[in-house]
Amino acid sequence: MEIIIHGDKLKITKAMNDYIEEKLAKLNKYLENGDRVRANVIVKVKNHEQRVEITIPMKSFILRSEETKDDFYAAVDKAVDKLERQIRKNKTRMMSKQVKVNYEFNFSEIEVDEDDAKENKILKRKKVEVKPMNEDEAIIQMELLGHQFYMYMDSETSKPAVVYKRNDGNYGIIESE
Repeated sequence: MEIIIHGDKLKITKAMNDYIEEKLAKLNKYLENGDRVRANVIVKVKNHEQRVEITIPMKSFILRSEETKDDFYAAVDKAVDKLERQIRKNKTRMMSKQVKVNYEFNFSEIEVDEDDAKENKILKRKKVEVKPMNEDEAIIQMELLGHQFYMYMDSETSKPAVVYKRNDGNYGIIESE
């Protein structure tokens, strides 16, 4: 696995670099072609907290984990554990015959946890009328409904988009291509 590490308001030391590489190396056993996978790691400092963001773009999807702790090493441990749990948790779904995509995982290395083996079910399906509006109108609609996201048709591009509320209290937009 190729690992690219960036520090935001922080210089990445050799010890930090080695620790991240050592921890991410344990994910190689889950990957079919680990040598062709690139992991992007961003380490940020805000006040006394260390934030570690790990993003691993794969052919069919993206693995992502973000963790904030007082200790850098604890944040790395927790972020890598989250990634490993995502892989284990979704093993059954990825191997399903309904999903016909090659996920590039070596499933023989993954033990099935009884809690993880439970299938998620769609409990509710809803149809919505997607109205043309700009980003500000979509944010207002989302806030009025009290939702964390809102789907709309972008009036400038005439393409579907989703506005969502981020954990930091700001907003994000997902646009279709």
